[in-house]
Amino acid sequence: MPEVASQNKLQLGQVLLDRGLVTKDQIEAALKRQEADGHQKLLGELLVELGYCTENQVASALAQAYGLPYAQITPKICDPAVVETLPRDFLEEHVVLPLFKVHDCLTIALSEPSNVFLLEEIERLSNCRVQVVCATAKDIKATLQTYLPAANVFVIDDIIDETDLEDFALIENIIEDIGNLEEVAGQSPVVKLVNYLMYNAVRENASDVHIEPDDKKLRVRYRVDGRLYEKMSPPHQMHSAIVSRVKIMAELDIAQRRLPQDGGIHVLMEGRPIDLRVSVMPGNHGEKVVIRILDVKKILTNLESLGFSYDNLQLFKEKIQCPNGIVLATGPTGSGKNTTLYAALNELNAEDVNICTVEDPVECNIAAINQFQVNEVAGFGFSNALRSLLRQDPDIIMVGEIRDKDTANIAVQAALTGHLVLSTLHTNDAPGAVTRLLDLNVPPYLVGASLIAVLAQRLVRKICPSCKENYEPAAGIKKTVQKWTGQPLKFYRGMGCKQCRNTGYLGRIAIHELFVPDENILDMITQGVTVKALRAAALKNGMVPLYIDGLEKVKAGITTIDEILRVANMPDGSTQ
Repeated sequence: MPEVASQNKLQLGQVLLDRGLVTKDQIEAALKRQEADGHQKLLGELLVELGYCTENQVASALAQAYGLPYAQITPKICDPAVVETLPRDFLEEHVVLPLFKVHDCLTIALSEPSNVFLLEEIERLSNCRVQVVCATAKDIKATLQTYLPAANVFVIDDIIDETDLEDFALIENIIEDIGNLEEVAGQSPVVKLVNYLMYNAVRENASDVHIEPDDKKLRVRYRVDGRLYEKMSPPHQMHSAIVSRVKIMAELDIAQRRLPQDGGIHVLMEGRPIDLRVSVMPGNHGEKVVIRILDVKKILTNLESLGFSYDNLQLFKEKIQCPNGIVLATGPTGSGKNTTLYAALNELNAEDVNICTVEDPVECNIAAINQFQVNEVAGFGFSNALRSLLRQDPDIIMVGEIRDKDTANIAVQAALTGHLVLSTLHTNDAPGAVTRLLDLNVPPYLVGASLIAVLAQRLVRKICPSCKENYEPAAGIKKTVQKWTGQPLKFYRGMGCKQCRNTGYLGRIAIHELFVPDENILDMITQGVTVKALRAAALKNGMVPLYIDGLEKVKAGITTIDEILRVANMPDGSTQ
């Protein structure tokens, strides 16, 4: 327990008398006022209020009365990192200022040191021994406002904790000095801010960081679970320095502001490598920066963790074990197609097979797999890379995306000549991949001869487990869902909490539609039938559509019906 003497009302008065700062009559007047007010205020407060002495004189006298040091507090005295030792609300309510910390001893400033219970609470919250310094409430409050500004005021040092960033390291080459802009971009506050933005984005599981200038405002947004939210709004004047710092890290030309630029940053966070893809684009109000975060820990995963139903997982695993043929993952941008293909490669990776990939860019480096990045400027596109790759004696080939007819035809030919080919397409559903290949001038008989499986997928947000609850949706939704499933469901949602940033969602999971053509469907493909007929045959053959797989996850309480309605085509073709 902190050792502070219990206050005697006359102690403070006696010290002030001894110092000749007040008279006995003034003390008596203050005591009478205190009694009349029901002892709502302390003697020192009343002496200041009545104009008999100053706040500094009272604080100095209190320090002498309790045998404590007295200090006139300014922001320079206190350590900014230590201020956050105690909660902001607690500091403001009790007028407490943490000054500095040495080992397990926390020095704090108080205007009234007699509250032993307050000191015990500070010891409990800080898990430190407490040492008290007397100061005026005015000085304490002013310093607190310096280090705990209003939410809309931006102070870099308030958000940067050096201990948080000690495991965040930049891997960068030496850049030649090219002028003042680079000098500004290398100044500590800018470096701290950019490091903080990247470090915190990884910690919050963001996939992208957007740095966006307006005419009078600069905002930084994170994309988390597929949705953007504003993280902070730095001063607009910092925009050029922030952009320049990012360019320096990505080894881009900081003097070029009129043309788009792309680059990469390699960082180590907590000992693991993380790649950042940087895109800089000139706009009306300055350059906009988007940083894509490629975290190997999250990209390189196993198939079991991707949200497959048991039947789909077993069937997909079976099909990727085929010695030759083509397996496609389809869906819009940001639906997790590459993550699924990486998981499949991880499943297939073995010492006795040669796995090669052609990607734009290589998003994840996988041990024992040969990965090649296309370079369109140098003439090394997907089709050329794939032709060269076939001379590298591959067993399994992963093509990042089939974009043109040359790539499509070479991929199909590779699948027919003893190679397992994995790739992605942009289609609305799994059977639609057939139509897309035909549109790329792949002959129907080659598609029918080579296609093994098509996996369509979407990402939906998962309900936050910390604020999950039952609820009753609109009657129309309940009726429609019962029509689709043939049974009533329990519905869940997240109410919103600090853990999920009040969104009700935390993390994402995939819903799938796995199209595996049988002999009858392969014959239909060869005959060039419509995608509608193919889909009907696939459903008859047991294919589970996206929305049904999604409803199973709603039934299990993993996601909400709103998320399924957002991403999946309904049976009547409508979407929400």
